[in-house]
Amino acid sequence: MQNKNINFHETKLFITPKKLKEKYPINAKEKKFILKSRKIISDIIYNKDPRFLIVCGPCSIHDIHTSIDYAIRLKELSIKFINHLYIIMRVYYEKPRTSLGWKGFIYDPNLNGKSNITLGLIKVRNLYIQLTKIKQPIATEILNPLFAYYFNDLISWSAIGARTVSSQIHREIASYLMNPIGFKNSLDGSIKNACHAILTASEAHNFVGINQDGNICIINSSGNINSHIILRGGNFPNYFQHNIYDCKKQMQNFSLPEAIMIDCNHGNSEKNEKKQIQVAESILRYLSIHNRSIIGLMLESHINSGNQIWKLPKNKIKYGISLTDPCISWDDTCYFLKNLYNFLKIHNR
Repeated sequence: MQNKNINFHETKLFITPKKLKEKYPINAKEKKFILKSRKIISDIIYNKDPRFLIVCGPCSIHDIHTSIDYAIRLKELSIKFINHLYIIMRVYYEKPRTSLGWKGFIYDPNLNGKSNITLGLIKVRNLYIQLTKIKQPIATEILNPLFAYYFNDLISWSAIGARTVSSQIHREIASYLMNPIGFKNSLDGSIKNACHAILTASEAHNFVGINQDGNICIINSSGNINSHIILRGGNFPNYFQHNIYDCKKQMQNFSLPEAIMIDCNHGNSEKNEKKQIQVAESILRYLSIHNRSIIGLMLESHINSGNQIWKLPKNKIKYGISLTDPCISWDDTCYFLKNLYNFLKIHNR
């Protein structure tokens, strides 16, 4: 009797990282911009650059036109506030799910409920190139580590999420990547796993991955020292002053750079977009006390506020509203970032 796996229908080969990059390349000028943006973020982490880091954008992308619309707006704002803020755009192409739901643009780029990962890879890379051409730094989350090989030349900053911060595979891929990385606290709010992740990612590793030809291979990484913690809340919010003190103490115990980013959504806002600004504004009161320990904020922001449920047909999806977690509106984003800029300007940071 054959030991046949009946739990899959077919296996499909798709484009390799090398072929995708050759088909949709970046030029020397664009490469220089990405390297520069990574250096700026690294300098912020190590307090060599006094600016405040902002990771801002949709919970996850679902439409190319809307993403470019948002990116152009954000770039204009970035130029205006460049003296005190360094703004990176969230361009997350997949969505971690606690339960079933829409898994993200890279899986379903046509929003028709039919998976087309090859098209998703092509569309995401094209979008990233368009954003790079307008000099908008890109942030994303590492969920499926294999996708990182397709976009690692275009990313300025990455996040490791609360569900994967304890994953050895994600720590290994982080040790290989050239861009700075933020590690979130665990779903329950624990900081220890993020500290272990930063230490682990900073070391050299031998691990199984793929090369640019798509072949399974052993990768020898040298380690990534450009990492920081993201406080995203857990069973309770953890952006208050005593949480920041505790985080600093634990980072000192692990001999880590005291670099903390506050995620204004998720457990800190209970996924209520109206509370994001409240969380963000409360952080301003801590900046003078903790000065250089709080290096930045993360905001989930879109053109319009709230969220909507993915549904067919596609024309029922409203423009500029998140398909995943609720986001603050563009107007609220501008309002807060302007206030933050003025605060930093007054306090000479």
